[in-house]
Order: sequence, then C-alpha cells, then structure tokens
Amino acid sequence: MSLLKIIKVGAPILRETAEPVTRFDKKLEKTLKNMAETMYAANGCGLAAPQIGLKKRMVVIDAGDGAGIREFVNPVLSDFKGEAIDTEGCLSVDEYEGEVKRAAEVTVTFQDRKGARWRMEAHGLLARALQHECDHLDGILFIDKALSLTPKRKEE
Repeated sequence: MSLLKIIKVGAPILRETAEPVTRFDKKLEKTLKNMAETMYAANGCGLAAPQIGLKKRMVVIDAGDGAGIREFVNPVLSDFKGEAIDTEGCLSVDEYEGEVKRAAEVTVTFQDRKGARWRMEAHGLLARALQHECDHLDGILFIDKALSLTPKRKEE
C-alpha cells in the first residue's frame, strides 16, 4: 500500500463531477485500500476519490463508531431527514473549518468493492460524512455550504 497525495482547494478536479465506477477489479480494491491508508495518515474520517485526483464515484469513511473503514462505490443519497448543524473540516481545505447544516439522517445505496449492491440508513457522524464526501463527487466543497468559516488552529 502507499500513501496518496491529497489534492488541495483550487485544483480543478475538486470542482468536477466524478464518473461512475464500472470496473470492479484488483485495481479498484488497491485504490480503496490506499485511500483508507491516506485518510488515516492525514487524521481524517472520510476521503473521496477526487481528493486524490481520481474522477470516480467512490469514498471511504471511518465514522469512529467501531465499524472501521466503510467503502462506498457509486453512492446515492436519499431520504434526507431532520437537520443538524455541526463543525466540519476537510483534508482538501486544511486552512478552515466551518459550521455546516446537513440532514441528520440519510439513506445511502451503493456498491461494495466487488460490485454487490447495498442500502443502509445512516445517522450522526456517518450521515454527515456521507453527505460531505458525496458532495465531493459532485464538485461541491463544504466551504460552499458553510454558515460560517473560521481559520483552523494549528496543532502544536
């Protein structure tokens, strides 16, 4: 496995719409593993393929709920319920964090690394991370939706 370069705000690919994944092979599996390793190394809880320069509809998320890494290939969100405002950051926008209003619960249909189709309901951090990462697949950054932005404190 290898760490991948995280693309930063200003790069055109972060504003483009990602394309569906159509090949479910060893290369896809390796990319998903590398995405997870990169996300963990950067202390993130989610990473979308456009953030590593890949224009494909796939994301990895670890919501810190004990389930570990979750992989979502070709995710589609639906059944948005409630709303919640919370602070978000982004590995591609490392200078700022901001308050973002999102649905409190969502349903996601997706494929796994083998192409099998799944559906699950998500709430809490998983729901927020799914919305944040799926926005990346449509060229949207959290700073586009933020109610407020503040400079991120540098860790010492």
